[in-house]
Parts: sequence; C-alpha cells; structure tokens
Amino acid sequence: MNITLPEAPSLPVVDEQGAAAGSFPVGRIFCVGRNYGDHAREMGHDPDLEPPFFFSKFASSLSLGPDHALPAFSEDVHHEVELVLALGSRLENATEAEALGAVVAAGVALDLTARDRQAEAKAAGRPWLVAKGFDGAAPCGVLKAGGVPPLSARIALTVNGNLRQEGALDQMLWPPGPLLAKLSALFVLQPGDLIFTGTPAGVGPLRAGDRIEGRIDGLPPLLGVIV
Repeated sequence: MNITLPEAPSLPVVDEQGAAAGSFPVGRIFCVGRNYGDHAREMGHDPDLEPPFFFSKFASSLSLGPDHALPAFSEDVHHEVELVLALGSRLENATEAEALGAVVAAGVALDLTARDRQAEAKAAGRPWLVAKGFDGAAPCGVLKAGGVPPLSARIALTVNGNLRQEGALDQMLWPPGPLLAKLSALFVLQPGDLIFTGTPAGVGPLRAGDRIEGRIDGLPPLLGVIV
C-alpha cells in the first residue's frame, strides 16, 4: 500500500532582531484550561480549588493566516489570546528548570473555542473535542527564538481596534515552569510540541470580517482577519 501523508505543518521563527531563523515543525498541541484567575471566575469557576487540567488540539488546528476561518457548525466562536511555548527537547517527569530549558521559542496564539458546542459537551459530560479541536482552531503567529518571555510582559487582544482582553503573564495560576513540569509527569513531551498556556479574562465572540491583533510584549504580534 502506497500512502502519501500530508506535509506536517510548521511555524516560521525569527531571531531577536526579527530576521528569519528557520521554522518549527509542529507535532502535538497541548492546552491548559482556566490558568488565569479572572478568566476562571468569568467562566463560573473558583481558581483556588483546582490543579491545572489539560486538553489538546491537533496540528491541523493550526491557522497561519492572514485569514482565519470560523467553523460552519458553530454560531458562537470565542477568542482566547495565549502565550504559546515551543519545545525543542524531550521532557519526562521534568524539574521546573529542565522544563524551562526545553523551551526554544515562544509566540502569540488564539485558542478558538466553539462555545455553544462546548456548552453542549459539558451538559452531556462529553469531551470538548469538537469545541476545541476543529480545523483552524489555533491561529498562531510567528515564533521568536529563545526561552519564556518575562512574566511581567503584557498580553492583550484587540478586535477591530477595540481592546477585548488584557493582562500580564505573571497572572498565570500555573506559570510556565511548574506548568510544563506537571504536564511532563502526565505525557512524555517531545520536540515539536506546542503548549498553549491559558488566557486572561475578556473572552468573547468573533464574527466574519473582524480584524484581530494579539500581542505579548517582546514577541511578534498575531495579526489576521476572521472569515
């Protein structure tokens, strides 16, 4: 049997000066839920009661833009701007220092969520696969080579020039070191894995024609149009 596999997706990478520095081949995408207290509260949860919990997207969920398509099966897709970390080495039961040392690039991404489908899944006690893993559910900008950005960095999303989400990375309940260490105790993390680290408060719906601009201090912005 002769089967031709689709080409694996990759993300462009720039260096400190913004010059092209190759590409990052993407394997798996892991995400953490409710990692900012204000977002947990706006979703009706107490952030002090739970350890981190994880879910996943697919490499096919990546959307490199500039156009990012909404799925036809949802009437209520929400934006969630996030710091995304790219791993360059294997992690298994890692210490926090080992986990941080495996980060080779970082960028700005959106965790798009079909909120209506997610609500249906929650009500039925079912997984969030359709709500979180659809094609195009992970718009991602250019990655910047290097480690985790300073946790004092501002993270924000504007839609059509209007500020929707804003916070600082140090508002994470589980910052990158402990987060990656915890995840590496559950999965053997591999080079090529992308880790979405959670979103601040202010999530809301997107509509066709919306112009998005996601920013984290010191990283290339995520720019695009929703179609």
